[in-house]
Amino acid sequence: MQKKTVTANARKHIALVAHDNMKSDLIAWANTHKEKLIPHQLVATGTTGNLLKQTLNVDVTPLISGPLGGDQQLGALITEGKVDVLIFFWDPFEPMPHDPDIKALLRVAAVWNIPIACSLASADFLISSPLLSSEYNRTIPDYDAYLSARL
Repeated sequence: MQKKTVTANARKHIALVAHDNMKSDLIAWANTHKEKLIPHQLVATGTTGNLLKQTLNVDVTPLISGPLGGDQQLGALITEGKVDVLIFFWDPFEPMPHDPDIKALLRVAAVWNIPIACSLASADFLISSPLLSSEYNRTIPDYDAYLSARL
């Protein structure tokens, strides 16, 4: 597949997701980094989004709960270029009934070349990167070229 370069604005669209027993970790992490998150547009799945709004008093665009399709909603936003960063605290020890949705979300994020943090350490590295608050060029699949070659 051909590739093209797109530019993410300095104000990023950051998606925040956490499995049930990781929500407290994500909320604590977001509280620690609240000042760095506030300048960006935040989106989150279901309960995570509501907890972020209530606990941190920040604006968050809510999606539906992950098991009810929120992970797929988020994947669609990634393909539309409406998510620049994914912070997804998932629990590798807990079996998830919507595991195929989670794998699909992580796959889509990798295909569309957005940064993904799946742990406290990787989220700390990502939030402290100077690239988070500056324009950033990334390579993505050139879907228009793909379609034109098929027609």
